[in-house]
Amino acid sequence: MKIEVLKEIKTAEEEYHSTISKAHAERKQSISAAELEADNLILKAQSDAEDLKKKRIAEAHEEAARKYSATLAEGKRQADELRERGKRNLEKAVGLLVSRFREQLHAGT
Repeated sequence: MKIEVLKEIKTAEEEYHSTISKAHAERKQSISAAELEADNLILKAQSDAEDLKKKRIAEAHEEAARKYSATLAEGKRQADELRERGKRNLEKAVGLLVSRFREQLHAGT
């Protein structure tokens, strides 16, 4: 009877050790799976951040190009307006210059 009890105790201890070993293995597997999932989430977040950065840079380039085009168009419009005003005043300016030249010419004689 004593031998049977000892065998049962030994069997129980073996089951206990086996259960503990399985629990440790499952714990390691769970930790590895969690670490892998965390690494994947980090990589995805980094990828998303890089994509967003590229998108924002592209948007900034487009906005800068639009502003450049608008500024250039406004500058051309102003230059054309100045040329047109200059052309309209050119005849008056030449007439005034000739008139003053004649006055100076007559004043000198």
